Amino acid sequence: MKLNGISDKDGATPSSKRVGRGIGSGKGKTAGRGVKGQKSRSGVSINGFEGGQMPIYRRLPKRGFSNAMFTSDYNEVSIARLEQAVEAKKLDVKSPITAEVLREAGVIRRVRDGVRVLGGSEAKSKFNLEIAGASKSAIAAIEKAGGSVKVLAPAKSEEADA
Repeated sequence: MKLNGISDKDGATPSSKRVGRGIGSGKGKTAGRGVKGQKSRSGVSINGFEGGQMPIYRRLPKRGFSNAMFTSDYNEVSIARLEQAVEAKKLDVKSPITAEVLREAGVIRRVRDGVRVLGGSEAKSKFNLEIAGASKSAIAAIEKAGGSVKVLAPAKSEEADA
């Protein structure tokens, strides 16, 4: 078999309906768009428009705000996921575990603003974590197993200085 000999089965890709090609085609004249008006033309932009009535997104009150400048995007990792990586021999508990080490081990895909460890299960290994944050239950579980958690100060971004 050669790559240039591969093709779809007959009828697998139906040809697209050619619109606006005469009355005999079944989609002639207005091409299925109805008659006149804004919707029949190209470049329609009427989402949220309610015929001149005050739109619902303006009638309803707004509450709160999202201060995107100061929000942090953390990688959340559970103790169970760390234990899984240790059992698979991807993490070495003797050396300090940082965000870079977790990325190389495949526990997280990319380092964002840091790693935050969440509890919810018992820690069997003595983790020596150097991370951006951890929940109280996670810190308690790791210290109970004989490990340590060092919470690093968030890295100052250059945008915040400007």
